[in-house]
Amino acid sequence: MTKPESLPTELILSHAQRSLGIVHLNWAPQPGAHLEHAGQTYTVLERRHRYQFRGNRYCLHKVALYVQEAVDLRDKTYVGDRWVVGDATCRYNAQSALLRCVINPNGPCTSCGHYASMATV
Repeated sequence: MTKPESLPTELILSHAQRSLGIVHLNWAPQPGAHLEHAGQTYTVLERRHRYQFRGNRYCLHKVALYVQEAVDLRDKTYVGDRWVVGDATCRYNAQSALLRCVINPNGPCTSCGHYASMATV
């Protein structure tokens, strides 16, 4: 049986459904984790296991990680007990570590013309 640290892991850019390649990781990144590949930092959105039927049983064959380019850490706000992408004081902010907002998901918040303070709601 293959050791978990030697399993091939395919990185898939989520929005483009494009493979970034196969890597061998010595850890098991979960959704929300950051990882670096080819000089770029990515955020893990989803983790899927791929199995093969061998020797009359299913064996874990490889892992697929669906990722997106990570947001610059300077563009995050700490709210309560977690990090939120973008300006958390905007009423359109998704209050999520993965998604900024529906209006301007790629940001930046600083030059967004749709900013509305939560206080004006």
